[in-house]
Order: sequence, then structure tokens, then C-alpha cells
Amino acid sequence: MRVFLIGEGAACAHGHQRVPQGYYNIEIMLKGVAAHGGEIGVCASCMDARGISDAELVEGTRRSSMDELTSWAQEADKVLVF
Repeated sequence: MRVFLIGEGAACAHGHQRVPQGYYNIEIMLKGVAAHGGEIGVCASCMDARGISDAELVEGTRRSSMDELTSWAQEADKVLVF
């Protein structure tokens, strides 16, 4: 499985999230995807626009590019966008 975070989704990869009890913690979800062998790319331009450095990313996510997103989409059997 591959996940690409783009636009406001890039902020989901920011580590050390503190959410109120009972709310979804995207950091935990991303770590779960990575723990099961999923690849998680984060749009580099979107990170830069939001002031997110590589060091601030959730473990298991990494800076990526539109070129990689294009490659992933071309290789995929299915692409889900939301």
C-alpha cells in the first residue's frame, strides 16, 4: 500500500500530534500503515509551504515529490483520492 499526502494532507504527517481524547490521531494511523509495510510520501512543496521540516515528520513517512506520485499512480491497479 502506498499513501501520498498532498495539500493540507501534508500536515497530517507532522509528528507529536496532540488531539483531544476520542478524536482520531492521524499520527497513530500513519505509523500503523508504515508498520505493515506501507510507503508514505509527503509532498515536498506542501511541506515547505507549511513550514514542516523532514525532522518533524512522523516516523515511517518521508519527503516525496510529484514525480514519485505520478510513478505510483501509473504503477497502481487502483487509485483512491479523497
